[in-house]
Amino acid sequence: MIVVVTFALNSAFNFAVGLLVAKFLGPAEFGRFALALAVATFINSAAFDWIRLAATRFYAERTRRERPQVRATLDAAFAMISAVVGVVALTVILAGIKLQLSPALASLSVAAAVANALYDYHTALVRARFLDRTYGRLILTKNVLALALTVGGAWWFGSAKFALIGWCLSVAGALASASAALTDPGASPRRASGALMRDYARYGVPIITALVLYQLIPLANRMLTTSLYGFSETGQFSLAFDIGVRLVAAIGSTLDVLLFQIAVQFDETHGSDRARQQVAHNMTVVFAVVLPTCVGCWMVLPSFEALVVPADFRGPFAHYLGLLLPGLCAFALIQYAINPLFQIVKRTMPLIAAALVACAVDAGLILVLPRGNDASSLAIAQAAALIAGSTALLAIAAASRPVWPKL
Repeated sequence: MIVVVTFALNSAFNFAVGLLVAKFLGPAEFGRFALALAVATFINSAAFDWIRLAATRFYAERTRRERPQVRATLDAAFAMISAVVGVVALTVILAGIKLQLSPALASLSVAAAVANALYDYHTALVRARFLDRTYGRLILTKNVLALALTVGGAWWFGSAKFALIGWCLSVAGALASASAALTDPGASPRRASGALMRDYARYGVPIITALVLYQLIPLANRMLTTSLYGFSETGQFSLAFDIGVRLVAAIGSTLDVLLFQIAVQFDETHGSDRARQQVAHNMTVVFAVVLPTCVGCWMVLPSFEALVVPADFRGPFAHYLGLLLPGLCAFALIQYAINPLFQIVKRTMPLIAAALVACAVDAGLILVLPRGNDASSLAIAQAAALIAGSTALLAIAAASRPVWPKL
């Protein structure tokens, strides 16, 4: 229960930080901040998130005691990927390749990606051991520091760069506050196993490849918005998407953080059949919560905009979020209801096929939909693409004869 409450508070803090940063930066500078953060999220997902997923699936308190090579392998993988990302980023920046972000913002995007990845990885380790108090301390410390440093940087300097610096410092402070609990004494680097790393990659990389393909859709659409309509319109589009995706992710991940871990525990203690039944039950819960939440969000959208959204963003915020909501709902169902059907049986390659369907639909609709004075056509294409991806994934799941929920 502590985990669920903590996750809910984390979501509330994320909403507050996003809205306050938008308020203090304004549409154009927030557009730069949002694009830099989107790039950071993309790098995090593409390079690091498979390690977090492996920790969630293969690490536990008993594993920590009996198989220290698991944690050693995960740590070694993170260090290797960090080095590769750093070298690639430095090469791109020094080569003078023209980017939509300035060199300073591009560098901070990479720093934010590594910081977020380290934070996500360690919170996954803590959740896998069911250390609720440590998890709560990490979340609380990070969010209090984010309010002070990220929002403070936006307010004091009015700069996307200083807001991103505050973001990175808040993560560093949170990890430092729980460093003792995050250490496994027996997990020395020499225990790392190349064979285990390959096993974890085979499990996690298809999930991440699919997620990266899904994330390419909003990232490409933001960049296209910047090219066609400027940073100010990108800021308007980005705030609606960011708040919407945080809403559905807050609901879905609050459920997933507990429910999927229970399924993994059943797989370890009661066998595969019992774990698959638990995943089917989890699917029912996620559908029953996410669908009404998205409908309710659409119904209260005008009031939410009037009460909470900064004045410079009103109007476009409700317009864009109204267009994006069906797709955001579909994306939440993909991540937290349908994907676990494949994850629990360690058969994750089919996820990529559904993501490719979504990318193809987005690209096709961008080409055929007429463009107006704003990014509405891009929002419609994005929503339709995610709905197509969820439909394709359900069709693939049905062909594999999973355990379905009992209605």
